Amino acid sequence: MLSAFARAFKTPDLRRKLLFTMGIMALFRLGSFVPTPGVSYPNVQDCIGGLDQTNDLLGMVNLFSGGALLQLSVFALGIMPYITASIIVQLLRVVIPRFEELHKEGQQGTAKLTQYTRYLTIALAVLQSTTYVAVARSGNLFGVAGSGAPASCQNVIPNDSAMTMLLMVITMTAGTGLIMWLGELITEKGIGNGMSMLIFTSIAATFPGSIWAIGQARGYDVMTLVVAVGLVILTLVVFVEQSQRRVPVQYAKRMVGRRMYGGTSTYIPIKVNMAGVIPVIFASSLLYLPALVAQFNDPTADWVVWVTNTFVTGDHPVYIISYFLLIVFFTYFYVSITFNPDEVADNIKRVGGFIPGIRAGRPTAEYLDYILTRITLAGALYLGLVALIPIIALVLVGANQNFPFGGVSILIVVGVGLETVKQIESQLQQRHYEGFLR
Repeated sequence: MLSAFARAFKTPDLRRKLLFTMGIMALFRLGSFVPTPGVSYPNVQDCIGGLDQTNDLLGMVNLFSGGALLQLSVFALGIMPYITASIIVQLLRVVIPRFEELHKEGQQGTAKLTQYTRYLTIALAVLQSTTYVAVARSGNLFGVAGSGAPASCQNVIPNDSAMTMLLMVITMTAGTGLIMWLGELITEKGIGNGMSMLIFTSIAATFPGSIWAIGQARGYDVMTLVVAVGLVILTLVVFVEQSQRRVPVQYAKRMVGRRMYGGTSTYIPIKVNMAGVIPVIFASSLLYLPALVAQFNDPTADWVVWVTNTFVTGDHPVYIISYFLLIVFFTYFYVSITFNPDEVADNIKRVGGFIPGIRAGRPTAEYLDYILTRITLAGALYLGLVALIPIIALVLVGANQNFPFGGVSILIVVGVGLETVKQIESQLQQRHYEGFLR
């Protein structure tokens, strides 16, 4: 990987793209520290310093924003509205036939779906920014994660007039729109997928602080051990993320005019982890709902106390088991939406292909479904175990949900890193190949 980057910087065109991407990433990180107008920056820093970050979903959203959410910065919403909008539009393909038709139309239909995603992103940004401003105004943005937040958390917005609230909502929404634009700039003029690179930037920015916090809390010998174990976990995650089952496909020979076509063989790559990080996000969001409902009820009620003790800290056995089972369920659910064996079988049959030993048509779809069901089980168990690593680290070394070598963090960092390196390698091969003439 390092050699690929070194060769890329020696190529003028790739060097320009890499520097442009790094410049956008630096600008994105700068916006994460610029406070929103109307926010008391000293009070926010006091709250963050005394905060016990044990809320799983709050920590995950803060992780995706690179710590900007709890700082109430211009980029406080981060990339989460766009991620949510993309997931919603993708799921609506199953419900709304028009969306499925647009998906099959090719580039023009994809552009239309992208436009819908942008509109939905802005709408979600308005909704989420209004919610965050209201929660921050009441002081619960910091108090919900623990009782260690100082009294200044009740006064993070000194002037709570309607005009100030409106200005904060507009600023955060505009910040989301700017992030979306920056991501598209990276996709167009830089290296890699823009939105993925911004998520990668947000998560990677929290790595040094998380590791350093473990060293200060448990000693530097424990920190060294955590880094060593983390490198082992990183290696295993890279291995699984690149693992795939290759289903062979043979194309029959056919005569077209006086020429013969076909007779080639290829394969269908079925990855072990086809769902990515989506099941982990879905499971975390669903398990946050009981804690969210409990916030608006009597804190002394028995069921509220049980919900708080079970679903807020994240280390309760009921929470762990529910989290794992939900990840397994959502893995199968998401894979069933994104990979349709019947559609793949029809496409193979249409172009004159077949899987050796399997008849074309319905038997091919059943065979693909047979393989997909079993390989998804391995992927679901893998996702569940990786997602539980931060909880294990919380119990063993006192790390928070932003533990860098597990959960959503490691999955996104490895996934984006591998895809970016593959894109750099492919562009290097286009520029440095041996022709027939020397």
